[in-house]
Amino acid sequence: MSVSVFQKVKQIVTKYPVIRGMASYAVIWPVGSIIQQAIAGVEDYDFARAARFSLYGGCYVAPTLHLWLKLAVYMFPQKTLLSAATKAVVEQFTYTPFAMVSFYFGMSLLEGKPVERAKQEVTEKFIPTYKVALIVWPILQTINHSLVPEKNRVIYVSICSLIWSCFLAYMKVVQVSQIQPANC
Repeated sequence: MSVSVFQKVKQIVTKYPVIRGMASYAVIWPVGSIIQQAIAGVEDYDFARAARFSLYGGCYVAPTLHLWLKLAVYMFPQKTLLSAATKAVVEQFTYTPFAMVSFYFGMSLLEGKPVERAKQEVTEKFIPTYKVALIVWPILQTINHSLVPEKNRVIYVSICSLIWSCFLAYMKVVQVSQIQPANC
């Protein structure tokens, strides 16, 4: 009987890869939040924060990422290194800014902050986060688009996202004065 349930789940995640991505992001993103809290030396973990990361990662990031990856394959169907690098660069100027604005705005709303505070957080933290993304994601996505089979791309990105979600969890709690260089 349990084999039947396992086979049914396997059929569903094979037929609907977005569900695989949603499941992985619903686990990986809160783990990133918990890891960040551990690194920060938090004694009492904020599991509500981790739950928000799970909800956001599983229900928002994974589906939008899945759509982006499908669109990227449609726009650049070649399986060459040049095509992969092109997808990665295009992503940095299309999906990545959208994803970061959505992250700060969406997570702020999930925290119960008013819309004006959510907008302010986007304004304060977008540029510092985007600068890091410009260094990290083009390399990871070139690998993704050139070496990873299409059916496993959301999973690959979700694994890369474990480290990225740790960074985003840090950026979410850090004060703007801590991320901007001091004026000399």
